[in-house]
Amino acid sequence: MVRWRSGTVTAVRRSWHGAVELDVRQSDGTPVRALAYPELVGTPEPGDRVLLNVGALLMGLGTGGYALVVALPDRLPADPPRTVDTRDAGHLVKARYTPLQPILLGVDEEASPHRAALVDADDLGGLPVVTADLHSALPAIVAGIRADAPDARIGYLWTDGGALPAWFSRTLHGLRAELAGTVTVGQAFGGDLEATNLHSGLLAARHVLRADVAIVAQGPGNLGTGTRWGFSGVAVGEAVNAVAALGGRPVGSLRISGADPRDRHRGLSHHSVTAYGRVALAAADLVLPAELPAELAALVEPAVAALARRHRVVRVPVHGLDEALRASPVPLSTMGRGLAEEHAYFLAAAAAGRYAAGLR
Repeated sequence: MVRWRSGTVTAVRRSWHGAVELDVRQSDGTPVRALAYPELVGTPEPGDRVLLNVGALLMGLGTGGYALVVALPDRLPADPPRTVDTRDAGHLVKARYTPLQPILLGVDEEASPHRAALVDADDLGGLPVVTADLHSALPAIVAGIRADAPDARIGYLWTDGGALPAWFSRTLHGLRAELAGTVTVGQAFGGDLEATNLHSGLLAARHVLRADVAIVAQGPGNLGTGTRWGFSGVAVGEAVNAVAALGGRPVGSLRISGADPRDRHRGLSHHSVTAYGRVALAAADLVLPAELPAELAALVEPAVAALARRHRVVRVPVHGLDEALRASPVPLSTMGRGLAEEHAYFLAAAAAGRYAAGLR
Protein backbone atom coordinates (compact mmCIF):
# COMPACT_ATOMS: atom_id res chain seq x y z
CA MET A 1 0.00 0.00 0.00
CA VAL A 2 0.98 3.67 -0.11
CA ARG A 3 3.55 4.97 2.39
CA TRP A 4 2.66 8.64 2.82
CA ARG A 5 4.99 11.42 3.88
CA SER A 6 4.94 15.20 3.73
CA GLY A 7 7.85 17.55 3.27
CA THR A 8 9.19 20.80 1.85
CA VAL A 9 11.13 21.28 -1.39
CA THR A 10 14.62 22.54 -0.60
CA ALA A 11 16.11 22.50 -4.11
CA VAL A 12 15.38 21.64 -7.74
CA ARG A 13 18.14 19.25 -8.80
CA ARG A 14 17.56 18.79 -12.54
CA SER A 15 14.78 18.30 -15.04
CA TRP A 16 14.16 16.47 -18.31
CA HIS A 17 11.16 16.11 -20.59
CA GLY A 18 8.11 15.75 -18.35
CA ALA A 19 9.91 15.33 -15.01
CA VAL A 20 11.62 17.35 -12.28
CA GLU A 21 14.02 15.92 -9.69
CA LEU A 22 13.95 17.55 -6.27
CA ASP A 23 15.56 17.62 -2.86
CA VAL A 24 12.88 17.42 -0.18
CA ARG A 25 13.16 17.70 3.58
CA GLN A 26 10.54 15.48 5.19
CA SER A 27 8.54 16.68 8.16
CA ASP A 28 10.84 14.72 10.49
CA GLY A 29 13.86 16.48 8.98
CA THR A 30 15.06 13.54 6.86
CA PRO A 31 16.20 14.54 3.36
CA VAL A 32 15.01 12.55 0.36
CA ARG A 33 15.34 12.72 -3.40
CA ALA A 34 11.92 13.14 -5.02
CA LEU A 35 10.46 13.16 -8.51
CA ALA A 36 7.52 15.20 -9.78
CA TYR A 37 5.64 15.11 -13.07
CA PRO A 38 4.54 18.71 -13.76
CA GLU A 39 1.79 17.61 -16.15
CA LEU A 40 0.12 15.84 -13.23
CA VAL A 41 0.93 17.89 -10.14
CA GLY A 42 2.31 21.24 -11.32
CA THR A 43 5.89 22.51 -11.19
CA PRO A 44 7.41 22.42 -7.68
CA GLU A 45 9.59 25.26 -6.44
CA PRO A 46 11.79 25.60 -3.35
CA GLY A 47 9.61 26.22 -0.33
CA ASP A 48 6.60 24.30 -1.67
CA ARG A 49 4.98 21.80 0.66
CA VAL A 50 4.65 18.40 -1.02
CA LEU A 51 2.82 15.17 -0.29
CA LEU A 52 4.94 12.14 -1.10
CA ASN A 53 4.58 8.43 -1.78
CA VAL A 54 7.81 6.88 -0.45
CA GLY A 55 7.04 3.16 -0.82
CA ALA A 56 9.52 2.42 -3.63
CA LEU A 57 12.17 4.51 -1.90
CA LEU A 58 11.79 2.59 1.38
CA MET A 59 12.05 -0.71 -0.49
CA GLY A 60 15.31 0.38 -2.10
CA LEU A 61 14.10 -0.28 -5.63
CA GLY A 62 16.82 0.66 -8.10
CA THR A 63 14.49 1.88 -10.83
CA GLY A 64 11.76 3.40 -8.71
CA GLY A 65 13.97 4.64 -5.89
CA TYR A 66 12.41 8.07 -5.63
CA ALA A 67 9.91 9.62 -3.31
CA LEU A 68 7.14 10.50 -5.76
CA VAL A 69 5.33 13.82 -5.48
CA VAL A 70 1.59 13.19 -5.24
CA ALA A 71 0.46 16.81 -4.80
CA LEU A 72 1.47 20.39 -4.03
CA PRO A 73 -1.45 20.91 -1.64
CA ASP A 74 -0.88 24.64 -1.12
CA ARG A 75 -0.37 25.47 -4.81
CA LEU A 76 -2.54 23.29 -7.00
CA PRO A 77 -2.05 23.62 -10.76
CA ALA A 78 -4.72 25.34 -12.82
CA ASP A 79 -7.21 23.29 -14.78
CA PRO A 80 -6.23 22.50 -18.38
CA PRO A 81 -7.32 25.28 -20.74
CA ARG A 82 -9.65 22.99 -22.68
CA THR A 83 -13.22 22.10 -21.75
CA VAL A 84 -13.59 18.86 -19.84
CA ASP A 85 -17.34 18.30 -20.11
CA THR A 86 -17.11 17.06 -23.72
CA ARG A 87 -14.84 14.66 -25.56
CA ASP A 88 -13.16 17.47 -27.49
CA ALA A 89 -10.05 17.13 -25.33
CA GLY A 90 -10.24 13.34 -25.32
CA HIS A 91 -11.69 10.75 -22.99
CA LEU A 92 -8.86 8.23 -22.82
CA VAL A 93 -8.35 7.61 -19.10
CA LYS A 94 -4.96 6.14 -18.19
CA ALA A 95 -3.87 4.73 -14.81
CA ARG A 96 -7.61 4.28 -14.48
CA TYR A 97 -9.33 4.81 -11.14
CA THR A 98 -6.11 5.74 -9.39
CA PRO A 99 -6.01 9.14 -7.66
CA LEU A 100 -3.84 10.67 -10.39
CA GLN A 101 -5.63 9.30 -13.44
CA PRO A 102 -5.01 11.61 -16.42
CA ILE A 103 -7.66 12.07 -19.11
CA LEU A 104 -6.02 12.32 -22.50
CA LEU A 105 -6.80 12.61 -26.19
CA GLY A 106 -6.38 9.23 -27.86
CA VAL A 107 -4.69 9.28 -31.24
CA ASP A 108 -7.73 7.72 -32.93
CA GLU A 109 -10.53 9.52 -31.06
CA GLU A 110 -13.10 11.64 -32.88
CA ALA A 111 -11.44 14.90 -31.80
CA SER A 112 -7.95 13.75 -32.77
CA PRO A 113 -6.32 15.42 -35.79
CA HIS A 114 -5.21 11.92 -36.76
CA ARG A 115 -8.68 10.41 -36.76
CA ALA A 116 -8.97 10.30 -40.55
CA ALA A 117 -5.68 8.43 -40.90
CA LEU A 118 -6.74 5.77 -38.39
CA VAL A 119 -10.49 5.38 -38.63
CA ASP A 120 -10.19 2.59 -41.21
CA ALA A 121 -6.54 1.65 -40.66
CA ASP A 122 -6.15 -2.10 -40.42
CA ASP A 123 -2.72 -3.04 -41.73
CA LEU A 124 0.92 -2.30 -40.98
CA GLY A 125 1.97 -3.00 -44.56
CA GLY A 126 4.91 -5.20 -43.56
CA LEU A 127 6.33 -2.71 -41.04
CA PRO A 128 9.30 -4.34 -39.26
CA VAL A 129 8.73 -4.20 -35.50
CA VAL A 130 11.42 -5.15 -32.97
CA THR A 131 10.05 -6.62 -29.75
CA ALA A 132 12.20 -6.48 -26.62
CA ASP A 133 11.85 -7.55 -23.00
CA LEU A 134 13.55 -4.64 -21.23
CA HIS A 135 13.55 -0.87 -21.66
CA SER A 136 17.34 -0.98 -21.52
CA ALA A 137 17.38 -2.62 -24.96
CA LEU A 138 15.85 0.48 -26.57
CA PRO A 139 19.03 2.55 -27.14
CA ALA A 140 20.93 -0.50 -28.41
CA ILE A 141 18.18 -1.33 -30.91
CA VAL A 142 18.18 2.29 -32.05
CA ALA A 143 21.97 2.14 -32.45
CA GLY A 144 21.66 -0.97 -34.60
CA ILE A 145 19.06 0.67 -36.83
CA ARG A 146 21.12 3.83 -37.17
CA ALA A 147 24.26 1.86 -38.06
CA ASP A 148 22.76 0.95 -41.44
CA ALA A 149 19.82 3.33 -41.82
CA PRO A 150 20.77 6.77 -40.46
CA ASP A 151 17.67 8.41 -41.94
CA ALA A 152 15.10 5.80 -40.91
CA ARG A 153 12.01 7.01 -39.05
CA ILE A 154 11.81 5.04 -35.80
CA GLY A 155 8.62 4.78 -33.78
CA TYR A 156 8.66 3.55 -30.19
CA LEU A 157 5.71 1.78 -28.57
CA TRP A 158 5.99 2.16 -24.77
CA THR A 159 3.95 -0.62 -23.18
CA ASP A 160 2.68 -0.65 -19.61
CA GLY A 161 4.61 -3.53 -18.04
CA GLY A 162 6.98 -1.13 -16.26
CA ALA A 163 6.80 2.60 -15.55
CA LEU A 164 3.52 4.09 -16.72
CA PRO A 165 4.65 7.72 -17.23
CA ALA A 166 6.96 8.02 -20.24
CA TRP A 167 8.35 11.11 -18.50
CA PHE A 168 10.17 8.86 -16.01
CA SER A 169 12.79 7.69 -18.51
CA ARG A 170 15.94 9.76 -18.95
CA THR A 171 16.91 7.26 -21.66
CA LEU A 172 13.83 8.19 -23.66
CA HIS A 173 14.55 11.87 -23.08
CA GLY A 174 18.04 11.41 -24.51
CA LEU A 175 16.70 9.55 -27.55
CA ARG A 176 13.99 12.03 -28.50
CA ALA A 177 16.03 13.36 -31.43
CA GLU A 178 16.47 9.79 -32.71
CA LEU A 179 12.77 8.92 -32.70
CA ALA A 180 9.91 9.95 -34.95
CA GLY A 181 7.82 9.74 -31.79
CA THR A 182 6.72 7.63 -28.83
CA VAL A 183 3.26 6.09 -28.51
CA THR A 184 2.24 5.19 -24.97
CA VAL A 185 -0.20 2.29 -25.00
CA GLY A 186 -2.51 0.62 -22.52
CA GLN A 187 -2.21 2.20 -19.08
CA ALA A 188 1.05 3.98 -19.98
CA PHE A 189 0.87 7.71 -20.76
CA GLY A 190 2.98 10.75 -21.52
CA GLY A 191 4.13 9.86 -25.04
CA ASP A 192 3.84 12.01 -28.12
CA LEU A 193 0.71 10.02 -28.95
CA GLU A 194 -1.68 8.11 -26.69
CA ALA A 195 -3.23 4.79 -27.72
CA THR A 196 -5.81 2.51 -26.15
CA ASN A 197 -3.82 -0.65 -26.74
CA LEU A 198 -0.82 -1.99 -28.60
CA HIS A 199 -2.79 -2.69 -31.76
CA SER A 200 -4.00 0.89 -32.16
CA GLY A 201 -0.56 2.12 -31.10
CA LEU A 202 1.14 0.09 -33.83
CA LEU A 203 -1.25 1.49 -36.41
CA ALA A 204 -0.47 5.00 -35.14
CA ALA A 205 3.26 4.36 -35.51
CA ARG A 206 2.72 3.27 -39.10
CA HIS A 207 0.08 5.73 -40.29
CA VAL A 208 0.69 8.81 -38.11
CA LEU A 209 4.39 8.74 -37.26
CA ARG A 210 5.13 7.24 -40.70
CA ALA A 211 7.67 4.95 -39.07
CA ASP A 212 9.96 2.85 -41.24
CA VAL A 213 10.80 0.67 -38.22
CA ALA A 214 9.06 0.36 -34.85
CA ILE A 215 10.22 -0.88 -31.46
CA VAL A 216 7.97 -2.35 -28.76
CA ALA A 217 9.28 -2.47 -25.19
CA GLN A 218 7.97 -1.74 -21.72
CA GLY A 219 9.08 1.24 -19.70
CA PRO A 220 11.80 0.89 -17.05
CA GLY A 221 11.08 -1.04 -13.88
CA ASN A 222 9.92 -4.40 -15.20
CA LEU A 223 8.41 -6.78 -12.66
CA GLY A 224 9.80 -10.26 -12.13
CA THR A 225 9.18 -12.85 -9.44
CA GLY A 226 11.75 -15.47 -10.40
CA THR A 227 9.02 -17.86 -11.57
CA ARG A 228 8.43 -19.13 -15.09
CA TRP A 229 5.34 -16.99 -15.70
CA GLY A 230 5.55 -14.22 -13.13
CA PHE A 231 7.22 -11.43 -15.08
CA SER A 232 5.93 -8.48 -17.07
CA GLY A 233 8.02 -9.41 -20.10
CA VAL A 234 5.53 -12.12 -21.12
CA ALA A 235 3.99 -9.22 -23.06
CA VAL A 236 6.79 -9.61 -25.63
CA GLY A 237 5.04 -12.72 -26.93
CA GLU A 238 1.73 -10.86 -27.06
CA ALA A 239 3.46 -8.10 -29.02
CA VAL A 240 4.62 -10.64 -31.62
CA ASN A 241 1.03 -11.78 -32.02
CA ALA A 242 -0.24 -8.20 -32.38
CA VAL A 243 2.35 -7.32 -35.02
CA ALA A 244 1.56 -10.44 -37.03
CA ALA A 245 -2.21 -9.94 -36.74
CA LEU A 246 -1.85 -6.48 -38.27
CA GLY A 247 0.36 -7.53 -41.16
CA GLY A 248 3.68 -6.39 -39.70
CA ARG A 249 6.98 -8.23 -39.53
CA PRO A 250 7.87 -9.18 -35.93
CA VAL A 251 11.60 -9.18 -35.15
CA GLY A 252 12.55 -10.66 -31.78
CA SER A 253 15.36 -9.12 -29.77
CA LEU A 254 16.68 -11.91 -27.54
CA ARG A 255 17.73 -11.29 -23.95
CA ILE A 256 21.21 -12.79 -23.80
CA SER A 257 23.63 -12.43 -20.90
CA GLY A 258 27.02 -13.74 -19.97
CA ALA A 259 27.23 -11.69 -16.79
CA ASP A 260 23.91 -12.03 -14.96
CA PRO A 261 24.52 -13.85 -11.66
CA ARG A 262 21.09 -15.51 -11.84
CA ASP A 263 21.08 -18.86 -13.65
CA ARG A 264 17.65 -18.23 -15.14
CA HIS A 265 18.97 -15.22 -17.07
CA ARG A 266 22.41 -16.51 -18.07
CA GLY A 267 22.74 -17.51 -21.69
CA LEU A 268 19.27 -17.02 -23.16
CA SER A 269 17.03 -15.61 -20.42
CA HIS A 270 14.02 -17.63 -19.41
CA HIS A 271 12.04 -14.47 -20.20
CA SER A 272 12.85 -14.90 -23.89
CA VAL A 273 12.31 -18.66 -23.72
CA THR A 274 8.82 -18.28 -22.25
CA ALA A 275 7.68 -15.20 -24.19
CA TYR A 276 8.77 -16.44 -27.62
CA GLY A 277 8.41 -20.15 -26.96
CA ARG A 278 5.04 -20.24 -25.19
CA VAL A 279 3.22 -16.91 -25.56
CA ALA A 280 4.01 -15.95 -29.14
CA LEU A 281 1.72 -17.99 -31.40
CA ALA A 282 2.85 -16.25 -34.59
CA ALA A 283 6.29 -16.73 -36.12
CA ALA A 284 8.92 -14.04 -35.62
CA ASP A 285 12.43 -13.51 -36.90
CA LEU A 286 14.60 -14.13 -33.81
CA VAL A 287 17.96 -12.43 -34.17
CA LEU A 288 21.28 -13.79 -32.96
CA PRO A 289 24.58 -11.96 -33.34
CA ALA A 290 26.72 -13.92 -35.77
CA GLU A 291 29.59 -13.81 -33.29
CA LEU A 292 29.28 -14.78 -29.63
CA PRO A 293 31.99 -15.99 -27.25
CA ALA A 294 32.19 -19.78 -27.42
CA GLU A 295 31.29 -20.30 -23.77
CA LEU A 296 28.20 -18.09 -24.07
CA ALA A 297 27.20 -19.60 -27.43
CA ALA A 298 27.22 -23.04 -25.81
CA LEU A 299 24.52 -21.82 -23.41
CA VAL A 300 22.49 -19.90 -25.99
CA GLU A 301 22.41 -22.27 -28.97
CA PRO A 302 20.39 -25.15 -27.41
CA ALA A 303 17.73 -22.76 -26.13
CA VAL A 304 17.48 -20.99 -29.48
CA ALA A 305 17.27 -24.32 -31.30
CA ALA A 306 14.12 -25.13 -29.33
CA LEU A 307 12.58 -21.78 -30.38
CA ALA A 308 13.40 -22.51 -34.02
CA ARG A 309 10.54 -25.00 -34.15
CA ARG A 310 8.16 -22.03 -34.27
CA HIS A 311 10.30 -19.07 -35.31
CA ARG A 312 12.90 -18.19 -37.94
CA VAL A 313 16.35 -17.80 -36.37
CA VAL A 314 18.55 -15.34 -38.26
CA ARG A 315 22.22 -14.66 -37.63
CA VAL A 316 23.25 -11.09 -38.21
CA PRO A 317 26.80 -9.83 -38.86
CA VAL A 318 28.04 -7.53 -36.10
CA HIS A 319 30.72 -5.50 -37.90
CA GLY A 320 30.32 -1.84 -36.97
CA LEU A 321 27.85 -2.47 -34.17
CA ASP A 322 30.36 -1.95 -31.36
CA GLU A 323 31.12 1.48 -32.75
CA ALA A 324 27.40 2.23 -33.02
CA LEU A 325 26.82 1.16 -29.43
CA ARG A 326 29.69 3.25 -28.11
CA ALA A 327 28.27 6.25 -30.00
CA SER A 328 24.86 5.96 -28.31
CA PRO A 329 23.62 9.39 -27.18
CA VAL A 330 22.54 7.86 -23.87
CA PRO A 331 24.42 5.56 -21.46
CA LEU A 332 23.90 1.82 -21.95
CA SER A 333 22.97 0.06 -18.73
CA THR A 334 20.94 -3.00 -17.83
CA MET A 335 20.53 -4.27 -14.28
CA GLY A 336 23.31 -1.88 -13.28
CA ARG A 337 25.77 -3.30 -15.82
CA GLY A 338 27.16 -1.36 -18.77
CA LEU A 339 28.37 -2.24 -22.26
CA ALA A 340 31.63 -3.81 -21.12
CA GLU A 341 29.95 -6.10 -18.58
CA GLU A 342 26.89 -7.00 -20.72
CA HIS A 343 28.37 -6.79 -24.19
CA ALA A 344 26.36 -9.72 -25.56
CA TYR A 345 23.07 -8.29 -24.30
CA PHE A 346 23.52 -4.96 -26.05
CA LEU A 347 25.06 -6.56 -29.14
CA ALA A 348 22.03 -8.83 -29.53
CA ALA A 349 19.67 -5.85 -29.29
CA ALA A 350 21.73 -3.88 -31.82
CA ALA A 351 21.75 -6.85 -34.18
CA ALA A 352 17.95 -6.97 -33.99
CA GLY A 353 17.85 -3.29 -34.90
CA ARG A 354 20.23 -3.84 -37.83
CA TYR A 355 18.13 -6.73 -39.13
CA ALA A 356 14.90 -4.75 -38.86
CA ALA A 357 16.46 -1.82 -40.72
CA GLY A 358 17.28 -4.19 -43.57
CA LEU A 359 13.62 -5.24 -43.87
CA ARG A 360 12.34 -1.76 -44.66
